[in-house]
Amino acid sequence: MFLREHKDPPRRDKAENSVNTRLRCIIAGGGTGGHLFPGIAVAGELKDRFKNAEIIFVTGRRPMESEILSGYGYCVKTIDVEGLKGRGLKKAISVVFKLPKSFFQSYSVIRNFSPDSIIGMGGYSSGPICLAGRIMGVPTAIHEQNSYPGLTNRLLARFVDRVFISFEESRPHLKSKSIFLTGNPVRREIFAENALKSTTRNAFTILVMGGSQGAKAINEAFAEAMEYLKGKARIPDVIHQTGETDYERTLGDYKTREIKGSVLPFIKDMATAYQSADLVVGRAGASTIFELAALGKPSILIPYPFAANQHQKVNALSLVRAGGAEMIFQTELTGAVLADMLMRYMDNREALKDMGKRASTLARRDAAKAITEKLIEML
Repeated sequence: MFLREHKDPPRRDKAENSVNTRLRCIIAGGGTGGHLFPGIAVAGELKDRFKNAEIIFVTGRRPMESEILSGYGYCVKTIDVEGLKGRGLKKAISVVFKLPKSFFQSYSVIRNFSPDSIIGMGGYSSGPICLAGRIMGVPTAIHEQNSYPGLTNRLLARFVDRVFISFEESRPHLKSKSIFLTGNPVRREIFAENALKSTTRNAFTILVMGGSQGAKAINEAFAEAMEYLKGKARIPDVIHQTGETDYERTLGDYKTREIKGSVLPFIKDMATAYQSADLVVGRAGASTIFELAALGKPSILIPYPFAANQHQKVNALSLVRAGGAEMIFQTELTGAVLADMLMRYMDNREALKDMGKRASTLARRDAAKAITEKLIEML
């Protein structure tokens, strides 16, 4: 299948001059914001390139996925698919028996939408749609965010036309002859003009986030660290994304410890949150790493210890080795350890500034554009 109104494979200059060309693309993925936001970035680039672009997202049935995508104005199609990781045997068997249904649902979506291309952004929901698309002859691609690929992408890499990766470390784990290092697409709203302006503030501001779903270990340790800082008469401003499931508990922890902060289950306006932050405390998912680098934000990273092959640790090391972040392993994380590290940078703004500059050396702001170029070539 080719771009409508084109008989020849579109070259870059031809595609850029043909903004009225009709393009249909399916973007699949989900499970976490880390899989959704890069897809949203690619969708934005496609819509800039092709004014008549039609894009739909295919996800699982988690409400968070549809809420985020609907907020961006995208059409969402859902399929019955779940992840296998961390499931007991009984649940895993149930998930496996759903796969044929999710495949035929994917087949129906593709048949009705008739896409020119499909790209899977990782997560279990990209598996059935990419496989069905490949069988139906639709050009397909996948993007791997992390340094160690997830199971879905390791399997799909053998069948899809192109594979895009964020970290060079993931290349040996993907069996494909068409692998391209692009970096991880960053949602464009964090580059809004107001997000990039420096502001003059008296208070030191810390942004805490454990990813879109939060991280209980970080929430607990940070509240303890804030109580420790209060005892030292050090009171920073705090913006704390807890995740939906740990919001009420964390809010209660703040009240019990008599500490203050802006505690939210989910931050919609990340541009303003990043703009306000002097230092970021959080996990080390690929989206977080590339956002920190793109904005030159210094950070303290606590990798998720149960990530496959410790890929969050490897992700974090890319920033740590550049001097753009500090890392604390969750096994070593306590309120006192975290508070001591926070105070070190609260007392040394020059070191903080240098850390931000070093983080920015890893920025790949053109990742969405690079992927879009390769998708067009693929057609």
